[in-house]
Amino acid sequence: MGLLTFSINITLDGCVDHEEGIADDETRAFFTRLMDEHGAMLWGRTTYEMMESYWPAVARGDVEAVPAMREWAVKLEAKPKYVVSSMRTEFPWTNSHHLSGDLRTAVQKLKDATPNGVLLGSGKLAAELDRLDLIDEYQFLVHSRIAGHGPTLYESELPGARRLELISAKPMRNGAIAMHYRREH
Repeated sequence: MGLLTFSINITLDGCVDHEEGIADDETRAFFTRLMDEHGAMLWGRTTYEMMESYWPAVARGDVEAVPAMREWAVKLEAKPKYVVSSMRTEFPWTNSHHLSGDLRTAVQKLKDATPNGVLLGSGKLAAELDRLDLIDEYQFLVHSRIAGHGPTLYESELPGARRLELISAKPMRNGAIAMHYRREH
């Protein structure tokens, strides 16, 4: 059985707006490594649609991009992508699949079928999966910024605090810190 790892960019004040993080070669390398280490991606519909609107065009070469971004896009194109959505059932982007039915059962089956683990990259979906006790690890890229606005991590709240074991904390040259935690059970 693979682990479900939640990974997201976050500012010091908890903002998870994708435009607030530092986007450079170092942060791209961090997320490329995470994607390479995991067997599949898991997103909610909103994140999927944001990714779908840009990355396939980069992979095809329709959008000008630096080599590191094109490499990320090509790898993302090949990676199995699973989407949780009650509003949409068709996901035409290469290797995209709809995850339907009972959320706990569907995600547990995906974890069981993916020995290299599943990388979760959607904040709202993560809150729901954390409520269901399905997240095993957290890999946050904490940016040296205070956004002063939302959305914030877990703004819809959890039923109780989560105790986490620190696996590693690695500072980057750009001021961000890559934090890896494992859930204590």
